[in-house]
Amino acid sequence: MNQDKSFQKMYMQLVSVIFIAIYGTIAQAANMFPNEIFITLKDSGELAQFPKHKVWKAHPVMLYNSITPDGKRLVVSSPKQQSVYVFDSKTHKQLAAIKVGKASKGLKVSPNSKEVYVANEGEASVSVVDLVNYKNVATIQTEEMPHNIRFSNDGKIAYVTLQGGAGLGVIDTNTRKVLKVIKTPGIPTPHNLDLSADGQTAFIRDTSSNVGVLNLKTEQIEKVIPVGQGHAGIDVSADGKYVITGAIADEIVTVIDAKNYQILKQIKVGFGSHGVRTSADGRWLYVVVTADDKLVVIDTQNWSIVKETSLASFPFWLAVKDNP
Repeated sequence: MNQDKSFQKMYMQLVSVIFIAIYGTIAQAANMFPNEIFITLKDSGELAQFPKHKVWKAHPVMLYNSITPDGKRLVVSSPKQQSVYVFDSKTHKQLAAIKVGKASKGLKVSPNSKEVYVANEGEASVSVVDLVNYKNVATIQTEEMPHNIRFSNDGKIAYVTLQGGAGLGVIDTNTRKVLKVIKTPGIPTPHNLDLSADGQTAFIRDTSSNVGVLNLKTEQIEKVIPVGQGHAGIDVSADGKYVITGAIADEIVTVIDAKNYQILKQIKVGFGSHGVRTSADGRWLYVVVTADDKLVVIDTQNWSIVKETSLASFPFWLAVKDNP
């Protein structure tokens, strides 16, 4: 009888430990992913969603992605297919496939969710895609090799990096015309970009090993900051405190103070970091590592790696709901 009671007690303790472990893991994942994130898997032609870690087959060379502000639709470019694809972010059902220009690379959904601008690197143009009727409604001619897009907070301006060397293109989204091109001395090959919280500064990542700080009022480069080797994504954290960039030919992610432009930290994450993005509260940093095929989660309170998850071949870019 006593043996039965002892066994029952041990059994209940074991069940309790397992329950706590499972619940703790779920709770930890929820804490690390307060917003849904979506990752492009370039070589496998798939897309991944976290925190549930669901992967679905899409199209060859899934490259850049952007999520609508309401979080309901995901837009993804494929330079191989010369198209952008729209998916329901919950069901993963494809809603539309829209032809755009040659070598379609970076894209961004407008703040009002009505349009997506797509940089066509292979033909010096930006496609404007209507997200209401899913049609390519305009083509804006640019200087050589437009690569990625970022809207002003009010959506009236679209900035486009011109990797061919011209600088940063400034597009009026009302007239759909290039207003001017801002020179970027010290950043000869503008690749990816993000804006400061107040929209007055553009942080531009080049294709080699630098970040340029461009004052959009004076149109002057205020500083060139050496970072990791190779091109990469760049993100101003959602709380506006940090500028973070990867390094596709290196092992590090670089964290820069968004106010004084000093390097705060360089974190080893594995070889080939490219896409970087923070959660909407700025607490968590997500990094996709192309050569090591993984997602790395970093706690920005102490810049420590708290989670690594293996992914399919060549995770490239990521979009985070509520962090445009």
